[in-house]
Amino acid sequence: MTVVYHTAAVATRWAFRRVSSSLTVEGAHHIPESGPFMVLPNHESFLDPFFLLAFSPRPLHAMTKSTQFSFPPVRLGLSQVLAFPVRRYRTDAQAVRVVLRTLDEGKGVCIYPEGERSWDATVQRFRRGTLRVMLEAGVPVIPCGMSGIYDLWPRWSRRPRRGPPLVLRFGEPLHFGPFEDRFERDAALPEAEALLLDRIRELSGEAERCRSWDDEDAAIEALLGEEQGGG
Repeated sequence: MTVVYHTAAVATRWAFRRVSSSLTVEGAHHIPESGPFMVLPNHESFLDPFFLLAFSPRPLHAMTKSTQFSFPPVRLGLSQVLAFPVRRYRTDAQAVRVVLRTLDEGKGVCIYPEGERSWDATVQRFRRGTLRVMLEAGVPVIPCGMSGIYDLWPRWSRRPRRGPPLVLRFGEPLHFGPFEDRFERDAALPEAEALLLDRIRELSGEAERCRSWDDEDAAIEALLGEEQGGG
């Protein structure tokens, strides 16, 4: 961990506690104390990487879109907080090599499997490239869910807002592979994607929100049915 990384973590922990009405971190013990691992979180806001940087019990080497590295001072700062670039919307062999090399060194890697921020706080479909790297690596995968970050600074807003409660949840490790053969990875991909999506939706609170909406819809339909029956 660099001095800049440690300093940034301390500063952002303080900042998040100041802007939120409450802040909860759950499941930090699921992060392995040693050895390689991957954290795969939902992606609600520009602030997500800072939230993880602040509260992950171990440093995370975060995959970050390459356009953010185009300005030299920003590039230097990103490297100091262990970020590395990836070219979006294409297969980036160099980024894949960085991921596998970092894991071989016994470190933690963070990749957002959606590939971009959500517009409405719902978890989007995952990028197949991330899932294939996960299956090839064969290291513990920590599903991660964040909630409240979207309310703090949604993608469509120009500036952050104050007040929402923030929650960061690390789930129990998932184990896939390693699948060294491409055909084996492709065969395992649908089941792995479904499991990871289910875990992240639960950890982010999206699954509970959907159940609540379903209950409300059922209650409204029942009420309308009673009114029509009695009409």
